[in-house]
Amino acid sequence: MANATQGYRGSDDYIASKPLMEIVNVSVALGKPLVVKGEPGTGKTLLAHSISRALNKKLLIWNIKSTTKAKDGLYVYDTVQRLNDARFKDKDISDIRQYIKLGRLGQSFKSEEQLVLLIDEIDKADIEFPNDLLNELDEMSFHIHELDEEVVARHRPIVIITSNSEKELPDAFLRRCLFYYIEFPDDEMMDRIVKVHYPDIENKLVKEALKKFYWIREMDGLRKKPSTSELLDWIKALSLGGIHLEKIGSEIPFLGTLLKNEQDTDRFIKLSNAQGGFGFKRRF
Repeated sequence: MANATQGYRGSDDYIASKPLMEIVNVSVALGKPLVVKGEPGTGKTLLAHSISRALNKKLLIWNIKSTTKAKDGLYVYDTVQRLNDARFKDKDISDIRQYIKLGRLGQSFKSEEQLVLLIDEIDKADIEFPNDLLNELDEMSFHIHELDEEVVARHRPIVIITSNSEKELPDAFLRRCLFYYIEFPDDEMMDRIVKVHYPDIENKLVKEALKKFYWIREMDGLRKKPSTSELLDWIKALSLGGIHLEKIGSEIPFLGTLLKNEQDTDRFIKLSNAQGGFGFKRRF
């Protein structure tokens, strides 16, 4: 396991390529956020968890939704609670500070130690969301207007930002970040990933499953190609189900762990039958 002085070298449960390890360490050294893209299942979100474990630093997660505003990550002034306290409780409400709740970014600034901050799926928010965070991420500070108080980061957090490319991120935002695109693992890397999760599964089963997995991914016209997480689920199902290698070679058991919608299932059946494949009937 790595530590902060050695730099990031992956973790026991996350296999990172050399270029990915290098860009993470550059991000830490320069104090710049790292934007990570890649198709679903390539380990974007898990990277932050891996960095947290490898460098022995606490992880804060800011899950972004379509309704999330940049200010939510800084702080929230709970005016509703203050109003309720004024109306129904014998409580001094003059101290506004008790109604100021720091968001994830604010918490990372106030922390006594350096944290890893994951801003997950930033492209789910409004297009202006990244620009609204420019100054805060650049200067590592923000102003609480209700208190007329400046919050300055005690330690610059290690910021990992994931994007599924639902929206293009603004150029001004990207200029302040580093960037890495995680390529989908090849069969050799995938074999290593599977072994990390399931070290005791028979090697021949893994090899045959990988062969069929990549065969499915190469089919034209699939709306959602099976990802790493779906492969892991499939291999576990094959192992638990006691499926023989011959059956994996002649059909695809538990297809529903790999293909997750009716259109892709139909497409798979048509293409596999057209290629002289398994002679599937629509029974999934």
